[in-house]
Amino acid sequence: MTISVRLAQACVDRGGQRVVHEVDLNVERGSWFGLIGANGSGKTSLLRALAGRLPFADGACWVDGEPLGHDRKGRALRFGFSPPADMLPNALRGRDVLELASGAKDDVRSRLGSLDLALGLTPLLDRWIGDCSAGMRQRIAIAAAFVGGHTHVILDEPFNWLDPVAVFDLRQVLRERVADGLTLITALHDLGTLATACDAGLMLADGKVALTLDTVTLKAAAQNPQEYERQTINSLRSQV
Repeated sequence: MTISVRLAQACVDRGGQRVVHEVDLNVERGSWFGLIGANGSGKTSLLRALAGRLPFADGACWVDGEPLGHDRKGRALRFGFSPPADMLPNALRGRDVLELASGAKDDVRSRLGSLDLALGLTPLLDRWIGDCSAGMRQRIAIAAAFVGGHTHVILDEPFNWLDPVAVFDLRQVLRERVADGLTLITALHDLGTLATACDAGLMLADGKVALTLDTVTLKAAAQNPQEYERQTINSLRSQV
């Protein structure tokens, strides 16, 4: 087992308030790590800090063994990161967003491989963001995380606003990318997806780790995701 991303006692502050408290996590190289929790549990703040969009208020972070806890730029360079779909500029086209994210004007779609087809990007490239639906914006935002060719990618609830076919196709391609060596970290909104898609993960509640989910646990959960969801929810209710 090779740990690619590690956090130790990581804390994040927003608006003068601590929203993530002393989180420890280890992400294996070439695995899919899932982060789950209720709205306001700290998932997005933690992922934004890991991706260098926010500072860590305390704790340590290593990426491939390099200490980057105090280096926001270093973290930002290491991770492909999906921008919030609803924040994409209306005055840009899909193509413009991908070129900005990649830092190049060459055929950035060549870096997407099978994601290009899974996301249905062709009709979106010359479409103005202001004319895109929520699902279209989400497809472009996801693609933006991959056009830089990073080996580490962070996605914040990537399946939101996508239709069932797109969700299925995207999950298949993400699993293929992970099998090829991608280290993927995603926030998710349901335990069923976590159990059937991810290799490991954790659950946040009020900015703290409520449950750590290892590979053995998730493999067992994948055999009966509904029962796993019921047991986990009952466990969380007992902590309230």
